[in-house]
Amino acid sequence: MKALNMQAKPELAAVLPPKGRPATPLQGASDRYSRRVALLKRMLPVLGLALLVLVALWPQIQLLLKSVGFSFPVIDLRDARELRMVNPRYAGIDRFNRPYVVTAAIGRQIPNRDDLMSLEAPNAEMLLRHGASVVVTAATAIYQSQAQLLDLFDDVNLIHENGTRFVTQSAHVDVSASSAEGHDPVVGHGPSGDIAAQGFHILDKGDTVIFLGESHLVLKGTKPAASQTGPAALPPEIEVAAAQLAAAAANAPSDGH
Repeated sequence: MKALNMQAKPELAAVLPPKGRPATPLQGASDRYSRRVALLKRMLPVLGLALLVLVALWPQIQLLLKSVGFSFPVIDLRDARELRMVNPRYAGIDRFNRPYVVTAAIGRQIPNRDDLMSLEAPNAEMLLRHGASVVVTAATAIYQSQAQLLDLFDDVNLIHENGTRFVTQSAHVDVSASSAEGHDPVVGHGPSGDIAAQGFHILDKGDTVIFLGESHLVLKGTKPAASQTGPAALPPEIEVAAAQLAAAAANAPSDGH
């Protein structure tokens, strides 16, 4: 029996760490894991209870937030569907190798149309054949980048560098050809005079302007004709000849005699 006891003592010494020595790394990791598990067991019921309380009190919390003027931001779903750009700028060269620039305050991509842009506060600057610049502005516009076509709406202004300005409510501009047209009433003011018409066409690379419908033109520097109470007097010789013809017709016998 003594021999058996003496053999068991070395085995116990191999399993238990000697007195005064720290635990092994495996034992330290096991202790940390046990502490985390114990902490989570205490925290999970608390978190679950807090969520239940929040769900139960959420209507009252919303009323409280509204009463103090706090509101959550509202997401506009259009911003998720549309590509929105601030200060977009399109620059190019027309078919006559003249530069042009189209800018706006805000641009929005038309859904399912990569070549169409909806513009707010558009501004287009083009060069005419003789180098004169024309600026076109409006409240809104639709720009077709591939076809270089610009449709403008509301408070449309076409401004020539010589000071001439045309104002209308809609216009269609072919940027590549430096041409434009409109079929709403147009009013023009410039150094040479004022005009009002029912529409307009700008042709020949900007050199020719045709006004449509009933048009009224007042040229500056011209004097209006003096008002007259009766018809203009005939020259004396014509007046004498007319009197002779009238007398001859009165003295002529009638057909029945």
